[in-house]
Amino acid sequence: MIHVVTAENMQDYAGALDQAFRLRHRVFVEELGWSNLARPDRREIDEFDDEHAIHLLALDDGDAIIGYSRLLPTTRPYLLPMVLPQLCEGTAPSGPHIVEWGRICVAESARTSGRRLNPTALALMTAIVEWGLPRGITSFVSEMPTSWILRLLQLHLRAIPLGLPHEIEGEEIVAVEAAFDRRSLRQLQNKRGDIRSVLAPPRTSVARLAS
Repeated sequence: MIHVVTAENMQDYAGALDQAFRLRHRVFVEELGWSNLARPDRREIDEFDDEHAIHLLALDDGDAIIGYSRLLPTTRPYLLPMVLPQLCEGTAPSGPHIVEWGRICVAESARTSGRRLNPTALALMTAIVEWGLPRGITSFVSEMPTSWILRLLQLHLRAIPLGLPHEIEGEEIVAVEAAFDRRSLRQLQNKRGDIRSVLAPPRTSVARLAS
């Protein structure tokens, strides 16, 4: 299931977050070669991993991390305009109804081959829509390989490029804004073959129980 981690419940996920930062380092630094993100402790953390970040953790039954992505509010400085402004022609989208979706990665143990969308990645995307809609969030901004745009459209997310693609670390990357609604959620559930929620129930820490 997908656990939504914020500043309010971060103390309940310290171990899982450490796994997530190590997964990010394995994927983005060691596999993809983004050497500017390398850290001696092999935990990929940047300036946007602050109290405003929302971490989506895909955990297996043993609480091992199998997938991760991050949401950032666009009402504050976020990655696209601050780090990759060349991908956006014009003013970067912002507003309480828009988040930035990034640092998307799946653990080696949960990867699949073929053209079918990875189940863990699909669950992470479903989590954005399922969690976001009740909170008035109706779109996300993301920087992604150009090939992903068709997949977003097939999932009934209305993806619009924000600029032309640029080659980054050897891959063509484009920034998009993808709008979603209840129809998107139904299509995501249809692709998953399951209408049950992907969101894990909230955890209650020992400290709060004792208070």
